[in-house]
Amino acid sequence: MIVFNNLYKQFGDKVVLNDVSHKMETGKCNLIIGSSGSGKTVLQKCLVGLFEPDKGEIIYDDISFTSMTEEHRKELRQQIGMLFQGSALFDSMTVEQNVIFPLDMFSKMNNTEKQKRVNEVLERVNLVDANKKYPAEISGGMKKRVGIARAIVLNPKYLFCDEPNSGLDPQTSMVIDKLIYDITKEFNMTTVINTHDMNSVMEIGENILYMYQGKNEWNGSNKEIIFSKNELLNKFIFASEFLQDAKDMRMLEAKGKIDNDRNMEEMLK
Repeated sequence: MIVFNNLYKQFGDKVVLNDVSHKMETGKCNLIIGSSGSGKTVLQKCLVGLFEPDKGEIIYDDISFTSMTEEHRKELRQQIGMLFQGSALFDSMTVEQNVIFPLDMFSKMNNTEKQKRVNEVLERVNLVDANKKYPAEISGGMKKRVGIARAIVLNPKYLFCDEPNSGLDPQTSMVIDKLIYDITKEFNMTTVINTHDMNSVMEIGENILYMYQGKNEWNGSNKEIIFSKNELLNKFIFASEFLQDAKDMRMLEAKGKIDNDRNMEEMLK
């Protein structure tokens, strides 16, 4: 679990984070959403220590990250996996070499143990025969899966994903969403995802933080978001007529289920 309280961050005269508080829950996909410039990327960078908040506190499982020494932060970062927006693979390295990189940097495994672990995570992301391929030889979706394999190779407790579906087609995006969701559940990780993908919001958004102009404007789940009365959130989520129609349909389905449940209760009385 990651809790942050009253975070502020300012660059020059611009306040980017303005008293932001929230809890990222263990074993769930925690989504940060918002338009460009809302502060979600700066928030994520503060959570992993790339930026220092001007005020406020970040707590990892009851331990204050903001008051840690740099040495203790280095230890904690070994429990953090990162999936970058563009995958950030090393072009001159094979898939296998990319995934083994964190093990070379941080683990005390011997070469046999490293190879076994790399094979395990590549199998987990359905890339069994890709070890010797280079990034230029694989698709965008495969690159994302390599990025996920590298992010989880050290068995992290926390997984951060920055726009994991950026540049992918809808079908591949769904595959990546399901993979992240399944891995989160399987390893009971605290997964934090920055995204613009509304399908991700609806499908895996178990704990959603909506940011607007640097503030926590709304939080809830994907089951609650369609019933939100927050006008700013509704304008952001249901910007197109297609999505508004989808919202109306989901609300009718939900209302129908509620009515059916009530009717069943009356029949059983």
